[in-house]
Amino acid sequence: MNEEQRKQQETSSSQEKSTKDYSQYFETTYVPPSLKQAKKRGKEDIAIHYDFEIPVNMQQIGSGKKFLIRTYGCQMNEHDSENMAGILMNMGFVSTSIAEEADVILINTCAIRENAENKVFGELGHLKALKRDNPGLILGVCGCMSQEESVVNRILEKHQQIDLIFGTHNIHRLPELLQSAIFGKEMVVEVWSKEGDIIENMPRARKGQIQGWVNIMYGCDKFCTYCIVPYTRGKERSRRPEDIIEEVRHLARNGYKEITLLGQNVNAYGKDLADVNYGLGDLMDELHKIDIPRIRFTTSHPRDFDDHLIDVLAKGGNLVEHIHLPVQSGNNEILKLMARKYTREQYVELAGKIKQAIPNASFTTDIIVGFPNETEEQFEDTMTLVREMDYDSAFTYIYSPRDGTPAAKMQDNVPMEVKKARLKRLNELVNEQSAKKNLDYQGRVVEVLVEGESKKNPDVLSGRTRTNRLVNFRAPKSAIGQIVHVRVTEAKTWSLNGEVVEMSEVNG
Repeated sequence: MNEEQRKQQETSSSQEKSTKDYSQYFETTYVPPSLKQAKKRGKEDIAIHYDFEIPVNMQQIGSGKKFLIRTYGCQMNEHDSENMAGILMNMGFVSTSIAEEADVILINTCAIRENAENKVFGELGHLKALKRDNPGLILGVCGCMSQEESVVNRILEKHQQIDLIFGTHNIHRLPELLQSAIFGKEMVVEVWSKEGDIIENMPRARKGQIQGWVNIMYGCDKFCTYCIVPYTRGKERSRRPEDIIEEVRHLARNGYKEITLLGQNVNAYGKDLADVNYGLGDLMDELHKIDIPRIRFTTSHPRDFDDHLIDVLAKGGNLVEHIHLPVQSGNNEILKLMARKYTREQYVELAGKIKQAIPNASFTTDIIVGFPNETEEQFEDTMTLVREMDYDSAFTYIYSPRDGTPAAKMQDNVPMEVKKARLKRLNELVNEQSAKKNLDYQGRVVEVLVEGESKKNPDVLSGRTRTNRLVNFRAPKSAIGQIVHVRVTEAKTWSLNGEVVEMSEVNG
């Protein structure tokens, strides 16, 4: 036997063994989540893999078939869905927006609030009839909800039409898991409670060619008492700077006009990189040199917003002057109960530093109303903070207990009608401030990245300013994807109306 024949025999033997092992795997894939395990933060190193590829025997498994991914939640979920779509396309599947046409439907879920979970379970109920009419349809649940024990148990008990459950750490295993779901007899459940390695080079089907998500890190180590994210997304793991920079350069070469750097706690970037002293400020300074018009980042935590990052952002250019800085509450006692690890005074001091360095910066925030035992006086502290900060806008929420978090065990003696009344008062104040801020734009010329047609009127285009304000105006469809200058003719509470102007008017 010559060398070539020996290698062929080894390859054939290896493939036969792989197929045999895999067929056994079909019947045994059941790895449920554990919040207790997810809370553990080991010191083990995180490996980075650059060798992702779709196994040869799975590259055409979706030939002639269609998939649909429905995404709930944050930008990170949108990013994950782009990866899953890319993987499925590389398996031969074609995307569809019509559920009745789909052979595979994946529900990418959000666990941050109870309302989001209720929407998902409502969706699963609607899909039951679809599965009944089409038994060959593969239904999968993934994302943050899949990382919760109570959710998986509820699916197992009440939603037997589901074929596949996987989490946030093993998206790269979608080919194997999907094949198990297609050929196996039992529900496939594989949810890793401890975070996995960093998988580079996964295929991605990005939505559009104007704006792109660029994930720079995974996980969160802050453990705010109300938040499930550290459990569902694992400990903080940063991608290598060179990998991020190359991805942004690739997007720039392909004509993207704006990128958003993503992380559950984005400005903690680099703290886990043992071999280099490199943070978000250093990364932004490098990206500042790349020829792409706009760079944003979200979501930041006040504890990790350092002076170096402020100095870099003050350089402007393609680093936009929009700062999303979640405060959650304006009362120090509530902040302590939330384990935010900063005071109101420290937050205001940080914001003052940013405003001094970037005078034209817009500020947005997140605020929770009705945290366990919040008093009227404590809520009023939040109201006075909002007045003091004079936010451009805010995302406001009624507190939603998350099973497994410390806050869920706290006594909550704030009646729901009181919470709703407080939220109404807060929103009225935020709306008033937003309308006033927008009024300042009346008659001004603003730079707008045209994103597409307005949701309300296809004859009107819409886009956003550098400070993330929505602008609606009439222009040819050829303007989509371009940066244009618009004179504001009408200011509304949440948006601006305007008309395109010539560059000569801008310069003149």
